[in-house]
Amino acid sequence: MGEERSLNFIEEIVEEDLASGKHGGRILTRFPPEPNGYLHIGHAKSICLNFGLALKYGGKTNLRFDDTNPSKEETEYVDSIKADVSWLGFEWANELYASDYFEQLYNFAVELIKKGLAYVDDSTAEEIATQKGTPTEPGKANIYRSRSIDENLKLFAEMKEGKYQDGEKVLRAKVDLAAPNMHLRDPLMYRIKHTHHHRTGDKWCIYPMYDFAHGQSDAIEKITHSICTLEFIPHRDLYNWFIEQLDIFPSKQYEFARLNLNYTVMSKRKLLQLVEEKHVEDWDDPRMPTISGLRRRGYTPVAIRDFCDRIGVAKRENMIDVSLLEFCIREDLNKTAWRRMAVLDPIKMVITNYPKNQTENLFSENNPEAEGGDGGRELPFSNQLWIEREDFMEEPPKKFFRLGVGLMVRLKSAYIVKCDSFTKDSAGNIVEIQCSYIPESKSGSDTSGINVKGTIHWVSVAHAQTAEVRLYDRLFKVEDPSNEEGDFKDYLNPDSLHILPKVYTEPDLANAITGKGYQFIRKGYFTIDKHSTADNVIFNRTVTLKDGWVKK
Repeated sequence: MGEERSLNFIEEIVEEDLASGKHGGRILTRFPPEPNGYLHIGHAKSICLNFGLALKYGGKTNLRFDDTNPSKEETEYVDSIKADVSWLGFEWANELYASDYFEQLYNFAVELIKKGLAYVDDSTAEEIATQKGTPTEPGKANIYRSRSIDENLKLFAEMKEGKYQDGEKVLRAKVDLAAPNMHLRDPLMYRIKHTHHHRTGDKWCIYPMYDFAHGQSDAIEKITHSICTLEFIPHRDLYNWFIEQLDIFPSKQYEFARLNLNYTVMSKRKLLQLVEEKHVEDWDDPRMPTISGLRRRGYTPVAIRDFCDRIGVAKRENMIDVSLLEFCIREDLNKTAWRRMAVLDPIKMVITNYPKNQTENLFSENNPEAEGGDGGRELPFSNQLWIEREDFMEEPPKKFFRLGVGLMVRLKSAYIVKCDSFTKDSAGNIVEIQCSYIPESKSGSDTSGINVKGTIHWVSVAHAQTAEVRLYDRLFKVEDPSNEEGDFKDYLNPDSLHILPKVYTEPDLANAITGKGYQFIRKGYFTIDKHSTADNVIFNRTVTLKDGWVKK
């Protein structure tokens, strides 16, 4: 396991709280996504942090959907989020929704009105923004700020009953129009939205703002450690203010640096744009940084959890290189992926001294890295094989350890062969190479005494299965597309997907297991795509065997 890592700053806080007996020695965290899109790798970090903390310290984690903006939220997103959290290997204590608390939140708002700490404002959004002032100038009170408590109670009740149109009135907290923190300058608590909600239907036409719903939901659930990303630091004062004024459970907010990954975008709005404008197939396109996209591409929960653990929990924003994520999946798949042979760019090899109609079943381990090889499978061998075109050269240079006339190479798990000649078609393209094999050189019982430096993979022509192979690469050609001039979509990588419609694979891959990782020997790690069928087998490349972007 290596040496034990030091505690991150949030673990230090939790350990102090547990040692002091705060919250009765209890830890309860929550993961609170808004169901307005699919989760991405950045959310995976938050999931691993919230659930990981609870697991480490004997606590629990709630999954709470922040469903306070009905125009952008859908049940489809709720279902996908639940599937992603489960797939990552975590179990939530309770499945909850901010909408579960709409009645309670409404009553909290009424309580603040009664205390003279909230008022109904008829100003437009533009007027409110102007009245808030600037970071160097205090805001100005408008005429609605001095409404009586009774009038505010009456108007707020009428807002709830649907008497007013969208945007006609809002409820604001009465905090401090001169506060240095702009979030405390009488923030909005409720807005009118005559929109159907995916859970509450048309029961409500007023919806709480994030800042009002979030801390109160934490308090209702008695969350001990409310962990957010750094952009919520300015919201913390308001989070505390609402809890103090309402005198409810003192949940506390802590902030950490979110995950920024290069060669992609992490904004849900931008990811939605890519989906809607058909730059990608869907949210789970294997080029997307979504958890469902990574899953479809062949990433494993183990690799993603390892990645989140390696990048750690920091207080400062930084950009993480996607090559670290690729390193983590290579590490995992090297230990678990079954080795198989697939020829992506085929050329035919004929072994002239091997009996024409003979088939020999050779044995090959599933994974030599695994203890005991993880079992194995039979490989049919015959006198006609497919090999990679790049493994033969008409005029090979000195240190070319594959095939050219007079050169010898080992066929993986089979025999040593020597290239004798080749054939071209009328256009001058090489279409076939002729070889002879050394019968005494069979893998596992080689008595030939011949040493060769190269080993290549192959597939028997008579037994080959065909498959479509999709070679995926990074979605963008620049490290930080959001920071470049112009539209971020101008920087999409035109080479992010290459489809090879007819690849030859060994017979066993016709029965490839969904969700299983396979190493195509010498070619990379692959997995079966969700659209794969018995008649059209499709493999997605998860990652290459080595990082090809280092030189770039």
